[in-house]
Amino acid sequence: MTFSDTDRRWMGRALALARRALGRTSPNPLVGAVLVKGGRLIAEGYHRGPGTPHAEAVALERAGKRARGATLYVTLEPCSHTAKRTPPCAPRVAAAGLARMVVAMADPNPQVSGSGLAHLAATGLKVETGCLEAPAAALNAPYIRAMSTGLPWVTLKIAQTLDGRVATASGHSQWITGEAARRHGHRMRATHDVILVGAGTVRADDPRLTCRLPRGRNPLRVVVDSRLSTIPAARLLTAAPPGPTILATTDAAPVERRRALEAAGATVLELPASGDRVDLTALMRHLAESGHHRVLCEGGPRLSAALLSAVLVDRVACFVAPRLMGGDDARGAVGGPSPLTVDDCTRLTPFSIRRLGDDLLLTADVIR
Repeated sequence: MTFSDTDRRWMGRALALARRALGRTSPNPLVGAVLVKGGRLIAEGYHRGPGTPHAEAVALERAGKRARGATLYVTLEPCSHTAKRTPPCAPRVAAAGLARMVVAMADPNPQVSGSGLAHLAATGLKVETGCLEAPAAALNAPYIRAMSTGLPWVTLKIAQTLDGRVATASGHSQWITGEAARRHGHRMRATHDVILVGAGTVRADDPRLTCRLPRGRNPLRVVVDSRLSTIPAARLLTAAPPGPTILATTDAAPVERRRALEAAGATVLELPASGDRVDLTALMRHLAESGHHRVLCEGGPRLSAALLSAVLVDRVACFVAPRLMGGDDARGAVGGPSPLTVDDCTRLTPFSIRRLGDDLLLTADVIR
């Protein structure tokens, strides 16, 4: 279907509205809605988070009777099911007296998946789908991945020198990148549901794993700790603001350590083992089932390698500093054994490049 420049402009506005809630809507998608009549904007809205009104409902409520005869632009198919805290949107849209509705994409949720569009088409409303579908799908990539695979969207964050080193042989790494890059890293934390590290990072850096921006949202802290080597005095349990911290472990972890960490406020999650480590796929399925669709991994080389080996990484965000560390014993960004050939490397899409102070941020998605 061909859409006009006007259609694309208003849908672009709806997508911009949806982005305002980035990192705050899981397990729901990001959705924006715009009502237009006579070439003029009459109302708009976006979904702010679970339990709050959906974008279409916000826009229609603000428009009131002015919605009759208008065109509704919405970034995702209106829902038609009742298995949620808010009323379904499709009946509300159908009753508004609209002249036309333009939808960016169908909802991949099996509970919706075309039923909302079918409901509206059956009422006689003119429904057109596919306007700016690609950017709409990119915006909701974590939601789409969770709905289609039962796994969250995992972003692997790396801070390295130009020659690919993330720490000296002694483990020193603070700070490879500059202040602007570190500030952007905290913005990334604010827009993710989970921040994931390994027990080695906790032992080496004793991080708080919080977002240290004004009004920044703290993600759920998850530590992959197969033997529960994290100590109860770790800063993520004692110095961090109140908030949940999960230690993902196996049945090999000593019971007395589990009790001590639970007493310190941690939630200990026992998962199946893969070899002598936590089964990362089982962990990711647990996170997705718990409604956490956006995971930011800030772990070390071993955890990065394990996630890549398990084909669980969706995006790589690599901060590159204008430094050369050198040294055969310095730590590389990804650990583990190297592939036999270059053809066996993890392949990525072309990078997007952003300048952050003296550093660069290279972002690319994993090709599967």
